[in-house]
Amino acid sequence: MNEAVTCSSENTNSKMLLARCYHVTGIVQGVGFRPWIYQLAKRYGLCGHVLNNGEGVTIAVQADMAALQAFDHALQSERPPLARIDSLHFEPAAVDAALNDFSIHKSTATTQALVAVGTDKSCCPECLKEIRDPNNRHYHYPFTNCTHCGPRYTIINNLPYDRHNTSMAAFAMCDDCRRAYEDPLDRRYHAQPVSCPKCGPQLRFVDNQGHELATREPAFTAAVAAILAGKILAIKGLGGFHLVCDATNHQAVTTLRLRKHRPAKPLAVMVADLSMARQYAVATDAEWQLLSSQERPIVLLQKSVAAEIPLSAAVAPDIDRIGLFMPYTPLHTLLLDAVKTPLVATSANLSGEPIITDGEAILAQLANEHFRVIDAMLDHNRPILNGCDDSVVQMCGGELQVLRLARGYAPLSLPSKVLAKQTLPSVLAVGPQQKNTLALNIGNTLYLSPHIGDLFSIGAEGYFQRTLASFKRMYHVNADLIVRDLHPDYASSRWAQEQIQPVTAVQHHYAHVLATLAANDFDGKVLGFSFDGTGLGADGELWGGELLLADSNGYQRLASISPFALLGYELAIKSPFRLMLALLLQQFSIDDIIAMELPSLRGLSPALLRNLAKIFAAGKMPKSHSVGRLFDALAVLLGQMQDTQYEGQAGIIIETLARRAEVEGKTEEASALQLQLPLRQHPGLLLGQWDTVALFSQLLQAKQQQRDNGVIAIAFMQALGDAICHSAVKAQQLLGSALPVVLTGGVFQNRFLTEYCYQQLQARGIQRLPQHLVPVNDGGIALGQLWYGLKHATPLPDPI
Repeated sequence: MNEAVTCSSENTNSKMLLARCYHVTGIVQGVGFRPWIYQLAKRYGLCGHVLNNGEGVTIAVQADMAALQAFDHALQSERPPLARIDSLHFEPAAVDAALNDFSIHKSTATTQALVAVGTDKSCCPECLKEIRDPNNRHYHYPFTNCTHCGPRYTIINNLPYDRHNTSMAAFAMCDDCRRAYEDPLDRRYHAQPVSCPKCGPQLRFVDNQGHELATREPAFTAAVAAILAGKILAIKGLGGFHLVCDATNHQAVTTLRLRKHRPAKPLAVMVADLSMARQYAVATDAEWQLLSSQERPIVLLQKSVAAEIPLSAAVAPDIDRIGLFMPYTPLHTLLLDAVKTPLVATSANLSGEPIITDGEAILAQLANEHFRVIDAMLDHNRPILNGCDDSVVQMCGGELQVLRLARGYAPLSLPSKVLAKQTLPSVLAVGPQQKNTLALNIGNTLYLSPHIGDLFSIGAEGYFQRTLASFKRMYHVNADLIVRDLHPDYASSRWAQEQIQPVTAVQHHYAHVLATLAANDFDGKVLGFSFDGTGLGADGELWGGELLLADSNGYQRLASISPFALLGYELAIKSPFRLMLALLLQQFSIDDIIAMELPSLRGLSPALLRNLAKIFAAGKMPKSHSVGRLFDALAVLLGQMQDTQYEGQAGIIIETLARRAEVEGKTEEASALQLQLPLRQHPGLLLGQWDTVALFSQLLQAKQQQRDNGVIAIAFMQALGDAICHSAVKAQQLLGSALPVVLTGGVFQNRFLTEYCYQQLQARGIQRLPQHLVPVNDGGIALGQLWYGLKHATPLPDPI
């Protein structure tokens, strides 16, 4: 059954006809691929048909050899804007002499999906023109879209990607929308979310008691008035709700922080366009391009102080970076057009919980009698089937670095040539405890889910299971093997152990390195520097500062940060003065430490310090090899932090200090300190242990000499970077091979440290594997687990 008007073929029997059947996989559904094929068929006078199925797109064509060759060349060299071809092949087919046209056939379903689910994309220029044109039927319509933009992943229930498999199934198209939807030459041909004010989703404005106050355009007008009046709104976007207020209204921003119990963590700001962005940030051309790209991520940029109307100081307090992003839906665009001011737009959720996707959940969680965050809600009736947060990225050393993989980039699909040599089983990787993502494969294509988050609550575990169910449903997979983190008490590990499939565990920092191998489709050995906050090591200790000689088969631990005690277990992470105290107790008595009168310890009673010293002396506290914890201890020593208010806070503070000192021309002063992280011989480690006590002793001395905090911050990160580079050189020499280097783990989100390492490695001629779109933090671990599972799984027998 055909879905569209056919086009007549120019073919006649005067030439020899040949027939081919093409099979295409990749991002080829919901991106205008079939109408593009239709247009190519019309261009070259081909007969046949094109259809979607769970495996991708199938194209049957017949024509003379010259026309087929021209068509084949166009397939290889042209492409719709959002399409990506992962595989393309054809086989000869039988000629149908009666065939005289080309048509688009109805989609068919298959038992296993090979097509990549498309990612949500921001509103295209053509749709933006229409919503601003009073004479267009889409004028001011906040859900305008076409095949070049709009929702994909967040509205899909199943493959193939057709309207009845999306959350738009309940919206019957009006005559105008149906005409566009059925015209292969219209850019809205089979744009599944296509709609207009007559037939599509609509807004509603609701107070924090759940009373509906307005709908449609009046709802929009009420939301604009509320924002301008300093109110805090929950506004439904593509993949979930934002908490929104005027970013220049200090009272509104501080109220949001108080209500949400978020005292310090930076808030993202949505700006109307590049002109507005330039008032609040200083950036390179590459960063401006990233900010305005169709993915529309939150981009971390250098703050500007030149704004005529400044942002509230509470937006990103005490740091030199700000996260900006541009509107990515027609609704956001219309809001920014109306309010003419930047907006705080932060994920709507309870602390530690996933983003909220449903209006009733907003009212229940953020507008109840005990916890009232919002004043009102701008909701709509297009269901979000798959939640998806905003992506967070930055430019680091001229390369894109992904910190949170989500809207615009995810689900991320990575076809692998290395894995294409054998028939592979289905493997599911369930990721770590924090910044969780999932990964699975279909054949030799790897898929990494959008950011799920930290699995510390029942709500977060539920979100994990819903995302997993969506992936299983969309890709029609049932895993033959499950891969988990080595830590048995992670929520994802516990879930894996409850399943009937075989389960294998992969060490956390090794998985970090493997994720980079997968990102580069690389199958050789590397020197992997895996630096983060924590992860269970193979010896039962807490790792986090590791140099691993690694490949897909296994790893050898070459070097590690020397351990220090976590005084009070988890309390040491929340109150990192305990980390600093543990480092000091490795070389000084408690009396000596109290006598130092360190500013960071002045508010603490000597009795508490002496009790902690006794606990330290008992030697029963767990020990950490973590570079991330070393940043925490330094931030306390410098008097910049007492309690950790959000993950990565110390790293951001240290980088801010370093950047300010760099701007003030203090880099040479930092280099003159000549801080070092020496490498000492240690049993079982080929290179040895980096001596944290020696480094911290130097940091203490610099602080006691009243050196500038920024100078100390620079010198500390230079010492870390020098240790990395010297160890890479030494390892290459001992191993007799110029192995490439991997820099992975959350510590390398610190741009100052990472860019210093890039420069030093390049100066020494050492190759480094980039991360590409795979998060450098724990968000990439599931991909590393998947890579390990696929490399170690028993290949399936080749199909007969």
